[in-house]
Amino acid sequence: MTAVDRLAMATRERTELAEFLATLTPQEWEKPSLCEGWRIRDVVAHMISYDELGVAGVLRRFARGRFKPGAVNEVGVAEYAYEPDRLLALLNDHLTPRGLTALGGARIGLTDGLIHHQDIRRALGRPRQVPTDRLAAVLPLAVGAPPLRAKQRLRGLRLVADDVDFSTGDGDEVRGPAEPLLMAIAGRRGVMDELDGPGRPTLAARIG
Repeated sequence: MTAVDRLAMATRERTELAEFLATLTPQEWEKPSLCEGWRIRDVVAHMISYDELGVAGVLRRFARGRFKPGAVNEVGVAEYAYEPDRLLALLNDHLTPRGLTALGGARIGLTDGLIHHQDIRRALGRPRQVPTDRLAAVLPLAVGAPPLRAKQRLRGLRLVADDVDFSTGDGDEVRGPAEPLLMAIAGRRGVMDELDGPGRPTLAARIG
């Protein structure tokens, strides 16, 4: 897959998320997402908080967060603590990732966008059929994405998607549909019942 392909996918993912967010009530924007401690509005703020930062801006934010990924993300969420209408307008102005999220052919923008879209959808009980080409593209990216810290979570396990061409790792197998498999890779709770295999209890325990 080329960088152009990934950027196009990331743009479509953000576009579909913006369309979905436009249907939410004010109360739904305040509901918890699957990201621990973040409401729906906080997830959206996080997604767009890096797009307008240049190198100097990224370094300043990391310094403010003492170079700890979680704290750095909280700095961005606090800086973009806007009302939902403004957050949605900003997302619509940033449908194509730019800045940090566009690096590496939008690897960050695509991975971050798809996982966080599901963080919102699942939390609200509003599922969708995620395009299989996006899932196939994001699964290997998620395994190696440093912010997700997946390598330790997946140590000694073999993950296999049964609806797209994806497998990774060695050891006890965890198998299932690509979307809950992706969310498990990202350490999200509440998806393990959708997966199966002898490695499932181990992965579930690591996720908590």
